[in-house]
Order: sequence, then C-alpha cells, then structure tokens
Amino acid sequence: MTSTPLKTSNISVIIPTLNEEGQISRLGSMLQPLGGEIILVDGGSTDHTVKAAEDIGFTVLRSPLGRASQMNKGAHHARGTILLFLHADTVLPVDFTEPILEAFEDAKTALTAFSLSVNTKSVLLRAIIGIANIRSRWFHLPYGDQAIALRATTFFGLGGFPDLPIMEDYQLVKRASGVGSIITFQQKVTTSARRWKRLGILQTTLINQIVVVGFKLGVAPERLALLYRRGLIRLS
Repeated sequence: MTSTPLKTSNISVIIPTLNEEGQISRLGSMLQPLGGEIILVDGGSTDHTVKAAEDIGFTVLRSPLGRASQMNKGAHHARGTILLFLHADTVLPVDFTEPILEAFEDAKTALTAFSLSVNTKSVLLRAIIGIANIRSRWFHLPYGDQAIALRATTFFGLGGFPDLPIMEDYQLVKRASGVGSIITFQQKVTTSARRWKRLGILQTTLINQIVVVGFKLGVAPERLALLYRRGLIRLS
C-alpha cells in the first residue's frame, strides 16, 4: 500500500511577526499563489502588521512576544501535514515547495532547510554567509532564518520549539537530528541584512558566535537574548 503523494496544500507556512507591516504585501505575493495555509502570529505589533495581514487574507493569531511561543501557537492552529517556519524578512526561492515535498516523501527525513543568502553587496558579509552554509550542510545544523520545515507529527513529537528567548531553532534542529535526516537544500533563501547594517558586520558576527558558545556553556538564555537583540551583555 503506497502513501498519498504530498501536495503544496499540505504545507502550512507559519510566520512570527513584530512590526513587520512593510513585509506583508511581499509575503502575500510570494505565498498566496500556492494556495496553501498561511498563518501569521503577531507578538504585539504597534504598526499596521495585523491589519495588513488580515486585509490580504492571512490567518492572523496573537501571541505573547517570543519567537518560540509565536511559532508554537501557529503550529497548533495549522492544518497542514508539513510545517514551514518563515521569518518575515526572508524571501523564498521560486518553486520552493518542490524540494520540500520531495524531501518529505522519504520517511527518514526529519527536517529541511534552505541555504542562505543575504541581500547585500558586501564581500565580507557574503563570505560569512558562505561559512554559515558550510556549517549547515556539513554539520547538519541550519538555523531558523533558513526556512526550516518539519512534518507536523515530527514537530509535535519533539515537543515543538523549546520555551527559550533565543536558540530555540538550534535546540529543535538538534532534537530533530536524533530522529532522522537533516537536509539543507542547494536552493537559497534571501534574508534581510538589516541587523548587520544596524550593528555592523563584524560586531554582529561576533555576537552570533558568542551567543552560540555561551548557550553551549550554559549562560542564561535571557542574557544571550539581550546580547543578540541589543548588542549588550554581562556574563558575570
């Protein structure tokens, strides 16, 4: 007995937002032609994010601020058998559903992600992103800005995203690696360089590495979240 082939309509796209009004029209143009479920989970925007999303027909939920809790809430409301978690400033590749659906035809696939690119002309930042892609492929460790996807059954079997203010994506991927294969596609998503522009390329890269190392060493996630979002931290 063969299983029913997966279709685009099996994919639920879940987007956590906070003050992303300017991204909504682009997200609609990118996602709505596919005919799948689009769930936006807002964490308390003070701009017109919610109204813009409702106006174009997204399913809109409200949640306490926190990417993990927002994405978990979206997942619990989703009807799709595959959950795709998308950052609001990320642009998916054309025909992005094809590699996802193909990958999940294999029962051994636990999680998928795309390779990463950033909308910048900076040679330094492109080199840094190239190193991140090597990490993702060689060590099977993509991060949340790479549009990770899982079967709903896998996601809930792993307990969803852990309730952390940061590194929730890292923890979920590590758990997923224990139940199946992690696949990073050659196709690339394009994410905004706005954080690198705000804090500077070298400082942002240093902060990212301190957060990862600090998390592994047991530094409180709340302190790491402060570093990540504001460029401030005290470890002692």
